[in-house]
Amino acid sequence: MPTIYREIAENKRKSILLVAVFIFLITALGYVFGYVFGYGQGLIIFAFVFSVLASLGSFYYSDKIVLAVSGAREVLPLENPTLHNLVEAVAIGAGLPKPRVFMINDPAMNAFATGRDPQHAVVCYTSGIVERLDRVELEGVTAHELSHIKNYDVRYMALVAVLAGMITLLSDWFLQSLWWGGRRRDDREEGQAGAVIFLIAVVLALLSPLFATLIQLAVSRKRELLADADGVLVTRFPEGLASALEKLKGDSRPLSVANKATAHLYIVNPFKGKNLSGWFAGLFDTHPPLEERIKILRSM
Repeated sequence: MPTIYREIAENKRKSILLVAVFIFLITALGYVFGYVFGYGQGLIIFAFVFSVLASLGSFYYSDKIVLAVSGAREVLPLENPTLHNLVEAVAIGAGLPKPRVFMINDPAMNAFATGRDPQHAVVCYTSGIVERLDRVELEGVTAHELSHIKNYDVRYMALVAVLAGMITLLSDWFLQSLWWGGRRRDDREEGQAGAVIFLIAVVLALLSPLFATLIQLAVSRKRELLADADGVLVTRFPEGLASALEKLKGDSRPLSVANKATAHLYIVNPFKGKNLSGWFAGLFDTHPPLEERIKILRSM
């Protein structure tokens, strides 16, 4: 199917672009922060080297980082043979190698996939979703997550999770340094140019987390709808996923281990009841409305 192949190629290109933007942004932050705190050119070199190493680490270890942050543990085939058989059957239908299976011990119903490619992929469920969905519904959820793996969404989304989290941490560090340590350069020596660079540093520190959030929003909304459709191509049964999403919609419990950096990875918004209501809050939701997704699935 050409549309799926185009999506895979686009995700690979965007992964490279995301890493390039991250390296540029961190190096730029290193320049302005080094100027403000008087560290000079050394901080620029450090920022560049750090951004390159962080990008490589995110590419090869993003799945391990995401699983560790989420408190997930691997489920061996002997522990839950039924779940492993289900994952293997769906993987065969999708033409993928069977991913490793992990679980988060939490009654909230949710799931996500992660990894850098189909050969190094993981599908992770909460204990709540495994216990409360029937086999057909869980097959629909699994097909959705394996579609993220097949389309290389997992690589891009995991990179976004780790790199966006790093940008937010660095911005917080800078703002806290300003609050507690102040500026190290003498304002009289800096003049107008120094004041402008200082202002740019503050603006970058304030806006970087917003940019990271906007990237997450752009990544996840479209890909959730595509994964729904691609998952149905595997199961040939739209009602399985539609019924699962309906049950997830009725579960108001937020996922305790979720955070803003990883929220876009899950099949549904993990914060649920913690979110504000209204159209303004919807603008910053990492997922399309469940009503819309269910309606689309039942129209197939």
